[in-house]
Amino acid sequence: MRIVSWNVQWGRGADGRVDWARLLAALRAFDADVICLQEVASRFDELPGSRGEDGPAILRGALPEYHGFYAPALDVPRAHGGRALFGNWLGSRLPVEQVQRVSLPYPPPETDKCMPRVLLEAVVRVGERRLRVATSHLEYYSRRQRLAQVQALVEHQREILAWPQGGGDEEEATFRAWPRPAEAVWLGDGNFAPEDEEYRLLEESGLWFDAWRLVHGEAPHEHTVGLHGAEWPDHPYCCDYAWVSAALRPAVRDFFVVRDTAASDHQPIVLDLEF
Repeated sequence: MRIVSWNVQWGRGADGRVDWARLLAALRAFDADVICLQEVASRFDELPGSRGEDGPAILRGALPEYHGFYAPALDVPRAHGGRALFGNWLGSRLPVEQVQRVSLPYPPPETDKCMPRVLLEAVVRVGERRLRVATSHLEYYSRRQRLAQVQALVEHQREILAWPQGGGDEEEATFRAWPRPAEAVWLGDGNFAPEDEEYRLLEESGLWFDAWRLVHGEAPHEHTVGLHGAEWPDHPYCCDYAWVSAALRPAVRDFFVVRDTAASDHQPIVLDLEF
């Protein structure tokens, strides 16, 4: 099973051009079973280079073999009518059961800039197994908010482990207890570096395990931003990750950063699992 995660910057490449065709060509080449994307915008023409493209609609039309789910963290009015949306998208070629959209903590910031954040989570069927795949894009400017969001990821997994495993009565309709498996992976743009406190909180939780470390040991994380001359950032570093639950560790076969594409200001990350 292959999962790809990528902050796609609303289709905008390192050259500043919004080009969804270019990005989709790179995305298709991965032949991923599940795709997790961050910074997917819809009708947000105020964004640099944007003409108000509808990202979820583009993905739906270009990837019909995927079940697609969108979780906008930002839903605001446009000056000329309608709504502008900005958030995460998840697509799966595998069967999908329950999908949840969880608002992440948004405490008063210590900075002038910040925005709401959301966790998009889907329970995917892999043969007879179930796997929770979650993606999010954590706060960039406010460290206070980002730390709270990281702690929320830890508490979310702790809550899942306390949840009764297995499904509920299928006749219960809206009150049916759908399975929430312990096997899980969180992928996305954390907006923190491996040496930051946010990383330490996840690592020391004992609930989430960095896929890079599981595959590459103590080798330095490869950079996921700053590789192709985009206007941001001013230096390369790693801020995109895949963290797996304890139950999923034995299934991790490979994890790597795709360095050669400049279709976004971030690099895609790829997680290969084998059950």
